[in-house]
Amino acid sequence: MIKEYFKDVFSGIASLLRGMKVTLSYFVRPSTIITQKYPENRAELKMFEAFRGEVVMPHNENNEHKCTGCGICEINCPNGSIEIISKFEVGEDGKKRKVIDQHIYRLAMCTFCGLCIKTCPSNALAWGQEFEHAVFDRTKLTKVLNQEGSTVQKGVKE
Repeated sequence: MIKEYFKDVFSGIASLLRGMKVTLSYFVRPSTIITQKYPENRAELKMFEAFRGEVVMPHNENNEHKCTGCGICEINCPNGSIEIISKFEVGEDGKKRKVIDQHIYRLAMCTFCGLCIKTCPSNALAWGQEFEHAVFDRTKLTKVLNQEGSTVQKGVKE
């Protein structure tokens, strides 16, 4: 009984020393520090690749995007943080086609699950690097992802 007690005490001390060894190794090797000095480094701060900041719709230099307005992202969103308002336009060939009027994203409702990005057939959505979203008014967290006057890129399947 007493033997087991001292064995457990020494085992706990050994475990503590192993943990302290890791901590001390980071203390004496400052070149491996990964802690960011935020907010002082705000200008050059770059988040890592797998960071899920917010959903964005990338546009090219001609203000074109890849979203066809199919609505799959809206359907797959588990809590309704995406809403697509679409309209019909007549194309050059005389056929009516569906285009997005507004691609609304409610950041306050988003759980960052990524289902909208994974299921988009035209890869129109991506994760953004923005992470500062503190606001006093929640309506500022509702964003329109398609830019004013943007159109669908040529060659994107509808």
